[in-house]
Amino acid sequence: MKTTVIGSVLAGAVFASGAAIAQQTLQLTHSAAEGNPKWDASERFAELVEEGTDGTLVVDIGGNSQYGDDMEAMTQMRMGTLALSANSQGTTSSVVPEFSVLGLPFLFDSLPTAWKVMDGEVGDELKKISEEKGLVLLALWDNGIRHVSNSVRPIETPEDLDGLKIRTPPDEMTVDIFEALGANPTPMNFSELYIGLEQGVVDGQENPLMNIYSSKLYEVQDYISLTGHKYESTPLLMSKAVWDTLSSEQQEVIQEAAVEAGEFNRQASLQADEDLRKEMEEAGVAFNEVEKQPFIEATSSVYDLWREEYPDLVEMVVNAAQSESQ
Repeated sequence: MKTTVIGSVLAGAVFASGAAIAQQTLQLTHSAAEGNPKWDASERFAELVEEGTDGTLVVDIGGNSQYGDDMEAMTQMRMGTLALSANSQGTTSSVVPEFSVLGLPFLFDSLPTAWKVMDGEVGDELKKISEEKGLVLLALWDNGIRHVSNSVRPIETPEDLDGLKIRTPPDEMTVDIFEALGANPTPMNFSELYIGLEQGVVDGQENPLMNIYSSKLYEVQDYISLTGHKYESTPLLMSKAVWDTLSSEQQEVIQEAAVEAGEFNRQASLQADEDLRKEMEEAGVAFNEVEKQPFIEATSSVYDLWREEYPDLVEMVVNAAQSESQ
């Protein structure tokens, strides 16, 4: 049975000046498996919140979508029945489409470049838009630069993707990218992905190495091609309805904890890309590098599509990425 989503209970062990203090429990859900940087950062966030509020706020974490998948979390947060979610960029974009722009193909040359862009005016703009949808954007954690895995053949050129069924998140940007590359993009919930790959429902998928490793997707994939085709963040979101019930002091602690845990997450993500390839190669997965220019040229039309819809934001993100990469 699930615990109360947002419960105010008297915690018998928490006292101040001899009086019991009301202890509020905030549920946080995410889709990652144990050992993933998202999992570890969520644990760190919970520790910081409890420490910073002297135990009056407790964060109850439901990893592996225990308290609902990413889409369910978006709905529940907007209703005020779930407090927090370390969500996916793709699912977040179903409510706040502007998040998709962070995933323009080959936008960032490195993770640190992406972080600098998100920590500037781009992040400020996304925070403002999120609040209009009933969501507080606490921080933009990292979900890595993404690569393609599949069980058919190495992907060395865009033509190698022709006709392959590639699982994507429920995200228009990713679908647009793989359609431009000639694949058959197939949106599927992350929680269903391992079985989908194992049973051949899809030929492959795209994710950063840390997700491929922590969710053991490499067990049912023969090839990982280092396409680096797009970046994704992990928006740490909070229900505005819940946020507004907190004191300014509690809000400040949560905000600071989100940023500090985010730095932990980002560094873990960066280290994962360096460490995990060898482990998966030892498990029998074949890796290959790609010449990116043909992929960049094949996906240039995606920029045209998104400039039509969000001209100002696309210009802001592209200019910031170019500035930070110099």
